[in-house]
Amino acid sequence: FPGADLADGSCAHPTIPGKVSPLLPANHVTMTKGTGLVHTAPAHGMEDYNVASHHQLPMDCLVDEGGFFTEAAGPELQRKNVLEEGNEAIIQMLQAAGSLLKEEKYVHSYPYDWRTKKPMIIRASKQWFVNTASIKATAQEALKKVKVIPTSAVNRMLEMLDRRTFWCISRQRSWGVP
Repeated sequence: FPGADLADGSCAHPTIPGKVSPLLPANHVTMTKGTGLVHTAPAHGMEDYNVASHHQLPMDCLVDEGGFFTEAAGPELQRKNVLEEGNEAIIQMLQAAGSLLKEEKYVHSYPYDWRTKKPMIIRASKQWFVNTASIKATAQEALKKVKVIPTSAVNRMLEMLDRRTFWCISRQRSWGVP
């Protein structure tokens, strides 16, 4: 059946009793990637964040700065590393709930830290977000004053700045542009 048949539907969360999640369309879900039915974790990826923002969903983050599940994830997961024992705990929880349809090994394409060569987890943090043309214009003018090697990269960077819809003013680092 077409995915549109699921529009406006909902499903019970497989590991959090009583939690109901809406079924939402997402442009980044395609027939060539996975099953066509995916979870949305707004605090852990840009595509998911965009879908959640559009539908005004909460941005709950159940993972702390060290990559461990927080208390909000529930007692079965709390203090377990997401990429290690957390995965096995979730599989056991799904099996116990009768919600696991299939299990197989999959090599996920996590981004990797160039220093440690370990996978990184994308995680939302509290910051100031603004959507304003003045910041964009200021950043573009500032970039035009920077000596970039090779010079051909300047146009590519200016185009990237032009496409950016939201800007995060970050106090987490002292380098780069917002």
